[in-house]
Amino acid sequence: MDKPLGFRELGVVPYEPTWQAMRRFTDERKPSALDEAWLLQHPSVFTQGQAGKAEHLLNAGDIPVIQVDRGGQVTYHGPGQLIAYLLLDVRRLGLGVRELVTRIERSLIELLASYNVEAVAKPDAPGVYVNGAKIASLGLRIRNGRSFHGLALNVDMDLAPFRRINPCGYAGLAMTQLRDHTGPIEFAEVTQRLRQQLVSQLGYADQITLENN
Repeated sequence: MDKPLGFRELGVVPYEPTWQAMRRFTDERKPSALDEAWLLQHPSVFTQGQAGKAEHLLNAGDIPVIQVDRGGQVTYHGPGQLIAYLLLDVRRLGLGVRELVTRIERSLIELLASYNVEAVAKPDAPGVYVNGAKIASLGLRIRNGRSFHGLALNVDMDLAPFRRINPCGYAGLAMTQLRDHTGPIEFAEVTQRLRQQLVSQLGYADQITLENN
């Protein structure tokens, strides 16, 4: 890919307007538009994928639940989790969906390796795992050859809300986060390492930082 990948670092932003902005970007983008990755955090929210089953939401309590148009089951987003929404022209990249998922997982595995944390992907359960516990989730939607939604990496957060659900549809799935394997960690540094890995693994020539709208 001779074009750079454009990054927007959005800070902590509410889920629903960000989701609607992703949909608008995907529907309205021109064929020549740069691919973008939006890096952000969300306030506490559960999101339920298109095929999500109600029984996997055990006890939402005071945390809102939003039904969304990505693949997968229910997951949790909250402060201290690094989210990358990947707004990519998948056809232009020349990637099939399985290859795209594999490359995203590899980006996360290599990022974690840079912190001396050994992680693996599972062919039957998208995401990235450390010693059997899930540290990163993936959920994509492809529409007209373009992707949106993306990945969520647990960096330094309260993991307790994951106990209110069957994460990604798996009862009793253990969750972990990067801080538990490294000690105190700089969120901004993790963000920069993820940027580098996404550019490298997805095959972009370079990266640029875009101004937030």
